[in-house]
Amino acid sequence: MSAIASSTVPDAHGHFGPYGGRYVPETLMHPLQELEAEYFRSQQDPEFQGELQYYLRQFCGRPTPLYFAERLTRDLGGAKIYLKREDLLHTGAHKINNAMGQILLAKRMGKTRIIAETGAGQHGVATATVSAMFGMKCVIYMGAVDCERQALNVYRMKMLGAEVVSVTAGQKTLKEAVNEAMRDWVTNIRSTHYILGTAYGAHPYPIMVRNFQRIIGDEARRQILEQEERLPDLLIACVGGGSNAIGLFYPFLDDTSVKMVGVEAGGRGIEPEQHAARFQGGSLGVLQGTRSYILQDENGQIQLTHSVSAGLDYAAVGPEHAWLRDKNRVEYTYATDDKALAAFLKLARLEGIIPALESAHAIAEVIERAPKMSKENLIIVNLSGRGDKDVAQVVDKIKL
Repeated sequence: MSAIASSTVPDAHGHFGPYGGRYVPETLMHPLQELEAEYFRSQQDPEFQGELQYYLRQFCGRPTPLYFAERLTRDLGGAKIYLKREDLLHTGAHKINNAMGQILLAKRMGKTRIIAETGAGQHGVATATVSAMFGMKCVIYMGAVDCERQALNVYRMKMLGAEVVSVTAGQKTLKEAVNEAMRDWVTNIRSTHYILGTAYGAHPYPIMVRNFQRIIGDEARRQILEQEERLPDLLIACVGGGSNAIGLFYPFLDDTSVKMVGVEAGGRGIEPEQHAARFQGGSLGVLQGTRSYILQDENGQIQLTHSVSAGLDYAAVGPEHAWLRDKNRVEYTYATDDKALAAFLKLARLEGIIPALESAHAIAEVIERAPKMSKENLIIVNLSGRGDKDVAQVVDKIKL
């Protein structure tokens, strides 16, 4: 496997090869250019970086541990398994890394109002949290179906002072929530910053979110070298839009010995409208600001999706993931609902860790791969979130 010169993408217009770019109404071009300029300035500003590092450490709880899952390793009988414990962050998931970075940018730009979309509710909670912390008004758009299956997170957002708008259009899930957030942004451009939650959307969001999340992989790289004195053989992460996965993968992209696997939502199986595995049933298209792999019919109409996990239930995937797949640098597979639910219980009962259903998709792939690997091999899996939010839903589906 050859190195891919990851530092050369995206280009100045946000393209990862044929993917990415900026496909938005004219009204949004200026705010996106303003955001891009401010983001790149902040990258060179020691004061901004110092403030971000301070809050990530003192408020969010970084660095997160790289934990050797001894009982899971023994049970599977193959490779040594390490969990990158993003579930231990404040608010319970990796989403706070990006929300904190973006709220500091919004503050620099003089914005007073924050909007966001959310599926599983973890990005909504993270956004509501940082908005409360910096005294900004906050509106979160969430599909009505997701509001129901993630009721705990809806209550958390409201307790933090956010207004939660239940979106009843279309499939009533994440795609519709993004649509409503974008409509709001067009209308309230002067006062409002849109904290997009994943490595998707119009440039500069994919690169910006990736860079706010790369702290996951930077830490994991240092930690595995300290604990094992060598790099891992395999990285595994779930992929919805793809921020937790690209956050883990990016710092290892030029390490040719390290294999990487992204796990999409296989839902009820790879049949139209029964899954959210874009690389299994998708094709090239444009959705919500960017060009990437999308689940769509022959007329370009966006197909319905399904996943037991609200955070993976989305019709498109981040453009950098599409590029990495083309380059054969990352392998993309999927886990079905049933396998994710089984992995959810297995981790809870072997390690005393209840994972988010999103993260359980990554654990399901570990369960497939670890037994086929040598005991000398090392796997790092990104445990992107904790599962409190999913307990009621899992109880409905599994007899305990």
